[in-house]
Amino acid sequence: MDCQEKLEVPVYTDVDRETFLRDIYPLTSGSEARAPGAQCARVDGELSRAEGGRPRGQSARVPRAQDGLSAQELCVQDESYYLRSLGEDVRKEPADLRKQFPELAEDFDIPQFFEPEQFFSSVFRISSPGLQLWTHYDVMDNLLAQVTGRKRVVLYSPKDALYLYLTGDKSEVLDIDTTDLQRYPEFVKASRYECILEPGDLLFIPALWFHNTLALQFGVGVNVFWRHLPPESYDKKDPYGNKDPVAASRALQSLERTLGILEELPPDYQDFYARCMVLRIQNRAYLRQTTEASQGNLHTT
Repeated sequence: MDCQEKLEVPVYTDVDRETFLRDIYPLTSGSEARAPGAQCARVDGELSRAEGGRPRGQSARVPRAQDGLSAQELCVQDESYYLRSLGEDVRKEPADLRKQFPELAEDFDIPQFFEPEQFFSSVFRISSPGLQLWTHYDVMDNLLAQVTGRKRVVLYSPKDALYLYLTGDKSEVLDIDTTDLQRYPEFVKASRYECILEPGDLLFIPALWFHNTLALQFGVGVNVFWRHLPPESYDKKDPYGNKDPVAASRALQSLERTLGILEELPPDYQDFYARCMVLRIQNRAYLRQTTEASQGNLHTT
């Protein structure tokens, strides 16, 4: 997307817990916003024993992937594959690499960038070349570990949400490279962060940052999600960790009721009071900083 501002994701090497918490994961205050950071430290092991696990997941044509074909043979088939591991009870339990793939877990060390009690899930993923996941946000911080294959990741700041044509947690703009600007004209205003993950790279994706992934090769990866808000902030019945925080859900439900009440007024009155409501929301809830200031906090070492 040539008409969007393109920004590089900062790259860090030899990152330990202290460096991560000091330089990559600054505490969010009323005037600061966290930014994505790619860490080029290698992950111990390459999950080479992938055939030893017993996956519980949702996928397209997984039986074909279990026929004993090599990755190269799978890739020449006119099919696409995607597997996302699930918990033992898919309605109640988050995915955990240590439970669903215990042998694989021995080859993967979860970075100790957060407290053990903050851990939420570790999601095992397999995808074929060309597979692209739509632009969306998650409500928890996460690390994306690229184990094998190469993957492109495009990110957008939460402050660009107004330009992403959201429906729930997803963007309606499916093609982010050759976007129909007559249909989505505001999309050009969103600043685009982009990086290529190589095997062994980790990408830190802060909560609420929009991200879109494209598998450039047959690849294996692991997402590690953790809670950074108080436990009671999250929906206890959410095994995927992608439901809005409880307070946010209540606020959105209240908004829908309010908009329904506005519909009792003539159109010109609806428009006027809706604009007044937007101003109140901006004055009371928006962080008081400019997008330029938040981008100025990004740097590469």
